[in-house]
Amino acid sequence: MVKEITLEKLASIPSYSFISANNEGNKISFYWNKTKRQEFYILDPETLEYNQITDGELPKAIRAGYIWLKDDVHITYTRDVDGDEQHNIYLFNTETKESIQLTDTPKAQEYPIDVSPDGKKLLFLSNRHDQLNLFTLDLDTKDVLQLTAFDKPVWGNAQWSENGWIYFNYNETYNIKNTDVWAIREDGSDIKKLVNVSDDSNDAFEQVSKDGKYLSIASDNTGIETTGLYNLETNEIKWLGEGKFEESPSKFSNDSKKLIVLRNKEAEITPIIYDVETGEAKELGFKGLTNNTTWCLDNQYLIFMRMDPETPVVLGRYDIETDEEKILIPSQTDLEADDFYKEQYIKYPSFDGREIAATVYTPKLEPGKKYPALVNVHGGPTGQYFRMFDMFSQVFAHEGFVILNPNIRGSTGYGKEFMELNLKDWGGGDGKDVVWAKRYLEKLDYVDPDKIGVFGGSYGGFMTFIQLTKYADEGWNAGSAWIGISDLKTMFDKSKPHFQFVLLQHLGTYEENKEVYQNGSAMHFIENIKVPIQMIHGVNDPRCPVEESRQFRDKLIEMGWKEESEGDKTYEYIEFADEGHGAYSDIGMRIRTFKLFVDFFKRRL
Repeated sequence: MVKEITLEKLASIPSYSFISANNEGNKISFYWNKTKRQEFYILDPETLEYNQITDGELPKAIRAGYIWLKDDVHITYTRDVDGDEQHNIYLFNTETKESIQLTDTPKAQEYPIDVSPDGKKLLFLSNRHDQLNLFTLDLDTKDVLQLTAFDKPVWGNAQWSENGWIYFNYNETYNIKNTDVWAIREDGSDIKKLVNVSDDSNDAFEQVSKDGKYLSIASDNTGIETTGLYNLETNEIKWLGEGKFEESPSKFSNDSKKLIVLRNKEAEITPIIYDVETGEAKELGFKGLTNNTTWCLDNQYLIFMRMDPETPVVLGRYDIETDEEKILIPSQTDLEADDFYKEQYIKYPSFDGREIAATVYTPKLEPGKKYPALVNVHGGPTGQYFRMFDMFSQVFAHEGFVILNPNIRGSTGYGKEFMELNLKDWGGGDGKDVVWAKRYLEKLDYVDPDKIGVFGGSYGGFMTFIQLTKYADEGWNAGSAWIGISDLKTMFDKSKPHFQFVLLQHLGTYEENKEVYQNGSAMHFIENIKVPIQMIHGVNDPRCPVEESRQFRDKLIEMGWKEESEGDKTYEYIEFADEGHGAYSDIGMRIRTFKLFVDFFKRRL
C-alpha cells in the first residue's frame, strides 16, 4: 500500500523542546507536542517510562522554559495570553497537578531562570520596570527584590551559586561586539564585572560547576566561538579545543569532571565531551543536529535530542562508558527515511565572491520537467539553517517545489566576521545574498526561472518585503512575508526597550544613521513592487508588531492594489487574533499557516 504523504501528515510530526534533568538526575523532563499542543512530560531514564504531566496548562506557543525546584516535585513555568509573551510565572506541582500563579504583571515579560541553593527563592528576568533586569521572588511570601537596574537588558543565562553570588551576562555598551560576564551578590549588595576578554568580544556565561570551582563560558575573541573554564579561585581561564570550530558550552556533569560542549561545524551540531582537568575531547560522531543535551543517573548517561534531514527528532540516551546509543522515544510518525526528500548542502557565490552556505531540497525529479522554486530566508538575522529535519522544506518539496535555505551574511555558525557583515546594512549585502540565491536556482536545469518566489518569517519576513521592493527588478514572481518588518523606524518606535537595544546594536540610532534605516525599510521602496505578495501576521506579536504588515497593506491599497487571489496588482492579507510571533509549536496553528503558504505559491507560481 502506497503511503499518502500529505501536508497535514508532515506538519503533524511532533517535536521536543526544553529538555532538562531534575536536581537528582533521575527524571528527564521536556515539552512535547505529541497531543497536537505543548504539554510537560517526565521520563524515567532508567525504566524508560514517561508520563504526560500537564493537560492544557501551557501556552500554545512556547517562548520560555521552566525551572525545577530543589524538591524535584515542583516546576516554575510561564503562561501568556494568545502569544503576547507578557508572561506570568506559575508554580506547578508535578504530583498533584496543582498550579499556582506567582506573578501578575500583564504588561511585562517574565522568565524563570534559577532557584536559590536553599530552594526558597526564584531568580527571574522581567521588564516590569521598563528594561529587562534580574529579580528574585520569595516563594513563600511572594516578596520581590530587584537585583539589577540597568538601562540596557540582561540577556541569556544566569545562575545562583552556592557561594551567594549570581552570575549573568550583560553588555554595558551598545557595541554588539561586546558582552561580559558579571556577578552580583544574592542580596544585591555588591556587583562586579568578572570576565572581559576584550572590549570587542562577546563573552558569555553558561553554568557553574557543581563543586563551585569553574564557570563555563564562551568567547568569540579569536574570531570563532570558543569554550573556556573560568577558575573562580585564580580568575584564570583555560580554553578548550583547538579553536578550529565554533563551540559553545552546555552542561557540567554532576561530579564536575566533564563538560558537554556543542560544536557547530558546516551546519551540523554535535556534542563533544571535554575532561575538565585534562581538556581531552571525546567526539560522539552524531550527524545532523544534536542539542538539548543533559546528564542523568550519576553521570552515566547523556540525554539528547537529535535529528537529521531524513530523521525527525528522536530522544536518545548515550552511555558514556560503552559508547552505546539507545533511542528512548523514536520519531512519532510511520514515515521512514525513504519517505523524506534528501537535503543537499551547497555553497553558492554571492555578489562579492563570498561563498554562502545553503541547504537545498527538491521533489522527486522527472526528466525534462522544470519546477517552481522558493528561497526561504531564516529569522534573526543572527540565525542559521542546519542540516536537520526541516519540516518547511519537506512540506514544500512534497508539494512540488524546489526550496533553497541560505545562511546569508549575518548568520551564526561561520565565524564572528561573517556574522558582523550586515551590521548597519540590513537589506544590503544580506539582501544581495538572497538575490544571488535566486540566481543560483535559475541556473539549475530542473528549475523554472519564471517561477521563483521568496518567503520567510520574522527577519525572513523583513527580507521578503525588501526583495519585492528594493530588489523588485531582480524578477521575483511572488513572495510571502510572515510576521515581517516593513519599516525599521516604525519597528523601533513600537518595540519594547530590550528589543530596541538589539536594533541599536545592529543599526545605531536613527538620528545618526537615518540612511541605514531607510535603506533597510521596504516602505521606502514600495512603489517598485511588481508581483503578488502574501502577508500573514499575529495580532499579538510583541517582536514584529502587526502594524508592520498593516502599514504595508494600507500603502498597497493607496497605490491601487486589490485584495484578490489572482491577477496583477493583488495582495493577500491574513491576521490571526489568537497568535503572536508565530505559533510553530502548536500543530494546529502550524498546519493552518503551512496551508496558506502552499496554497498561495501554488496559485501564484
